[in-house]
Amino acid sequence: MIDYNTMPKNQILCVDMKSFYASCSAVIEGLDPLECYLVVAGKKERKGSVVLAASPKMKKEFGIKTGNRLYEVPDDPRIIIAEPKMATYLRISTEITRVFNRYVPKEAIHTYSVDESFIRVDGVLHLWGDAFAIARKIRDDIEREFQLPCAIGIGPNMLLAKLCLDLEAKKFGIAEWTYEDVQTKLWPVSPLREMWGIGRRVEKTLNGMGIFTVGQLARYDLEKLEKKFGIMGNQLYHHAWGIDLSEIGAPIMEGQISFGKSQILLRDYKEEREIRHVILEMCEEVARRARNHRKAGRTISFGIGYSQDEFGGGFYRSKTIDAPTNVTMDIYRVCIQLFQQFYEGKTVRQISLSIGKLVDDKEMQLNLFDRNGWKKRELGYTVDYIRSKFGAGALLRAVSYTNAGTAKHRATLVGGHKM
Repeated sequence: MIDYNTMPKNQILCVDMKSFYASCSAVIEGLDPLECYLVVAGKKERKGSVVLAASPKMKKEFGIKTGNRLYEVPDDPRIIIAEPKMATYLRISTEITRVFNRYVPKEAIHTYSVDESFIRVDGVLHLWGDAFAIARKIRDDIEREFQLPCAIGIGPNMLLAKLCLDLEAKKFGIAEWTYEDVQTKLWPVSPLREMWGIGRRVEKTLNGMGIFTVGQLARYDLEKLEKKFGIMGNQLYHHAWGIDLSEIGAPIMEGQISFGKSQILLRDYKEEREIRHVILEMCEEVARRARNHRKAGRTISFGIGYSQDEFGGGFYRSKTIDAPTNVTMDIYRVCIQLFQQFYEGKTVRQISLSIGKLVDDKEMQLNLFDRNGWKKRELGYTVDYIRSKFGAGALLRAVSYTNAGTAKHRATLVGGHKM
C-alpha cells in the first residue's frame, strides 16, 4: 500500500482547449465551436489530406477525428472544411496563457502543448477561492473573451490532474480528483491505453502479463515490472497508484526518454532512392532536436508504413550502437541498415524514426578508425547555430532540392502546417 500522507497535496489545474484548432477555425468563421460541423485539413483540394482537427459534433455524429483522410469526410452541405492557420492558433494560445497569468504568476504555469496547460493555484487560494472556483473563473473568461470551450481537471499532482481531465472533466467540463479517488475512478480503467502514458505497444505487453486494468497494474509485483520495463516499470506502477513527484515546469514523465519524428508523406514513394532522401532529411531533424538539448543516444528506432494501395503494413525496428551519437550521418547509416534488412520493396507512405537511451553530450569516446569524429560532431552544432540565426531553410542538404525532398517545403510552415 502507498502512504498518501507523505505525497504532495497541491492544487493543480490541467486546462485543455476542446478541439482547439477546429474551435479556433469555427470562431474565425463566425460559428459556434460546439454546434458546427467543421474539419481542419492540410489542403482542401487534395482528398488525401490528413484531418488535423474536427469539431466535437463531427467526432460524435460522423466519427471523423484527427488522422482521418479528407476523402473519408461525408459529402454533407453542413460540413465546413477549413485549412489550418497555425500562426493564428499559436497567437490565440499565447493570449489564453495571459488569462492564466491574471490568477497566478508565470512560474506557476506550465504550457504542456499549444492547447493544454498546467496551473498550480496553491498560493492564490486566499485571493480567488478554492481550486474549483478558480477553474470556473478561468473557463468563463476564456469562453467570454475567445468564444472557445475548454475542460479543466483538478488534482493534487500533475498526473492526477491530467487523468482527471482525460477521464472525467472532458465529459463534464470541470472535475476534481484526490488520492481517495484513485481506487474507485482510476483502477477500473480498461483498456489500459485509456490511461495517459500507456500506448498500444506497452498495453499489448502488459496484457501479455495478464494485466488488463489499472488496478491490476497497481497490484502487480513491482520487481517484475522493473525487470520487464526497467525504470519505466517503476513509473507505470506508481502512476497506477496516482503518484507523481514532478514539479510544475517539469514534464510529467521526468526526463526526455527519446527524440523522434514521424512523417506522413504527401504522396506515395515508390523509388528506393527517393525514400532514402526523405530518411536522410528526417535523420537531420532528429539529430538537431537531440543536439538542441545537448543529448546523444545509442538506440536508433526506424519504421516504414506502406501505402493503403499495398493494404497497409510495414515494420518498426531498433538497433543499439556502441557509442552514443547525435551526428546525422551516424543515425542515417543505422536507419539504412534497418531499411535494407526489413524493407519489402512496397510503396511507402509513412516514415518514422527516433533516438533513445540518451546521455548528456558533454564527452566523446575517441575512435582510431574515425579520426574526423570530433569535427563531424561540432559541424552539427555549427549548422544548428546558422539555422537558428537565419531560419530553418538557410542550410539544406542537396537531397532537399530534389523532387523527393520535403524539408524545403516544411521550412516554410509553422508546426508543419500553413501559417
